[in-house]
Amino acid sequence: QVQLVESGGGLVQAGDSLRLSCAASGRTFSSYRMGCFRQAPWNECEFVAAFSWYGGSTYYADSVKGRFTISRDNAKNTVYLQMNSLKPEDTAVYYCAARARNMYYDPLLKSEYDYWGQGTQVTVSS
Repeated sequence: QVQLVESGGGLVQAGDSLRLSCAASGRTFSSYRMGCFRQAPWNECEFVAAFSWYGGSTYYADSVKGRFTISRDNAKNTVYLQMNSLKPEDTAVYYCAARARNMYYDPLLKSEYDYWGQGTQVTVSS
């Protein structure tokens, strides 16, 4: 069982930055495939960022490309989402997700992930 705990959300103004953290339990964190998703009110949960299945590259939603950066520190069992130039449309609950299965997968699909955090609220005012 993997537990994921997000933190770092808050209320900011447009143009500000935030860094979200996702701390994971487990001794094999480095083998987990990690991704980030978000859900705004009345919207579907949507992909934000993720590592490729082999971990060598990253993927971003078009809406956040160039502004958000996903990274991980395996020594700290933590994934980070650096969010710059925030916009009101970035307002959502942000979730991190982990995949324990070791086979090729599509990092952009919610269904590919096995564990989810509780989410952290990000609100961007205009």
